[in-house]
Amino acid sequence: MHARGRNRRVGALSGAALLMAGALAGCGGGGGETSGKAAGTPSATAKATASATATGGAPAGLPASLTGQRPDWQRCEAPEGGEAPGSAWRCATVKVPLDYAEPEGRTIGIALIRRQAQDGQRRLGSLLFNFGGPGGSGVQVLPRLSASYADLNSRYDLVGFDPRGVAASAGVNCRTDQRTEQALKRIDMTPDTAAEEAAFIEDAADFGAGCAKNSGTVLPHVRTSDTARDMDVLRQVLGDEKLSYFGVSYGTELGGTYAHLFPQHVGRTVLDAVVDPTADTVGHAEHQAFGFQRALENYLKDRGEDPEAGTQRIVRLLRKIDAKPLPTDSGRTLNESLAITGIVTPLYARSSWPMLAQALDEAQNNGTGNGLLQLADSYNGRDEQGRYDTQAHSQRAISCADSSDRPTVEQARALLPAFRKLSPVFGPFLAWDTAGWCARWPVPGERTTPVASAPGAGPVLVIGTTGDPATPYEGAQRMADELGEGVGVMITNKGEGHGSYGESRCVTSLVDAYFLNGKVPADRTVCTA
Repeated sequence: MHARGRNRRVGALSGAALLMAGALAGCGGGGGETSGKAAGTPSATAKATASATATGGAPAGLPASLTGQRPDWQRCEAPEGGEAPGSAWRCATVKVPLDYAEPEGRTIGIALIRRQAQDGQRRLGSLLFNFGGPGGSGVQVLPRLSASYADLNSRYDLVGFDPRGVAASAGVNCRTDQRTEQALKRIDMTPDTAAEEAAFIEDAADFGAGCAKNSGTVLPHVRTSDTARDMDVLRQVLGDEKLSYFGVSYGTELGGTYAHLFPQHVGRTVLDAVVDPTADTVGHAEHQAFGFQRALENYLKDRGEDPEAGTQRIVRLLRKIDAKPLPTDSGRTLNESLAITGIVTPLYARSSWPMLAQALDEAQNNGTGNGLLQLADSYNGRDEQGRYDTQAHSQRAISCADSSDRPTVEQARALLPAFRKLSPVFGPFLAWDTAGWCARWPVPGERTTPVASAPGAGPVLVIGTTGDPATPYEGAQRMADELGEGVGVMITNKGEGHGSYGESRCVTSLVDAYFLNGKVPADRTVCTA
């Protein structure tokens, strides 16, 4: 588990964890309604204007062979280990530069999936989604969650994509299922001895070496800024003058980056479960230690238990598991690291709290770890056959290509007292994670924090939920401020869970009115349960 609201593993929302979170997001055109007509097909010599403010260095322009593509929509094939979506969905691949510093050089394919607007006469254009991670496959996830967006689908084509380095878009692959299983069983993510510390860091370095060996060509080019540039290529090939976008969790960081690079092309945009753009690696870990502890205490209060006493009860359970992992019916054992992952997973959504209660009761009263292990497996992307998805590979590659922070073991160890105070349950894990996640990573990071300032962009709805564990509410306020006056429109959702669209009727109605009718809510609107 790598806790991430933006680039920490808990925010990854893979598999069942994403479905439990129930958070979806999108962005769209800003001013009046878009016609949905193509912005114009460039001539063979035309160039699309690229951003001159790109954080990683921007090319002068892109060739018309890229900006003038028209997707060849075909029936979708089933993804590996999954089922094909229904007949309403069509898939295509769009080419983008591997390296935007060489726009006419080597290309990679970006996988897309689309469901066309139901009311073609009133169609507004395409609505592009990113559901978080980084590393989440929009091609696989959007069809599963599309019922939540039925109202938006009336006038928008719903479009999901696999960002570069993810799944069908030159997906990063770093480790076999067998080695993943061995690492999850063997490595202590909260090391207590010098030997455990050494094994922890060596495993992290080995993971990075595997990424370089198997995906070395794409590994330096999976930054969020690269994906934001890809989104502007997608905007052009989909025929939209402005980008309509809905981003959740990490998708909000991606949306903020796009707004910074291409403010003139920002259309109706919604950011839900928002990453704090001002926080560095340690800052994000601090935020999540606070956020998950707050969610845990809210869960304990809901159970009628004193939060402090309940927290200490769970701490004692984790110490017991660290000393002697719990058996399960499958023959596998539940160690402390897997137990923490199992506790974190259902904190993403209040509707999953009963699952946490049942799993903790089993561990404490029966001395077995079936429930917590099942929750950890759903988070880690493990199926019943022991196969793991590669979202964690993509997530790590993207976040380490983004962040230039490389905290040392000594720095992580020094964080422990303060992090334990923030959260006796999650603090130690998150403190150590600052050093382990990108340890000896083979690719340098691009920057310390992302840039989201977007002067001149259209209004962007920024939604923060007060009980969000992975991307705490306070980060949404900072994103709205960072986007700038007249751009960031802050909406507060008083509630629990990671993401609010589809969970809060108030938020859902505001977002729908914005996307469908262009109605911008008042800044600092508050929605209550």
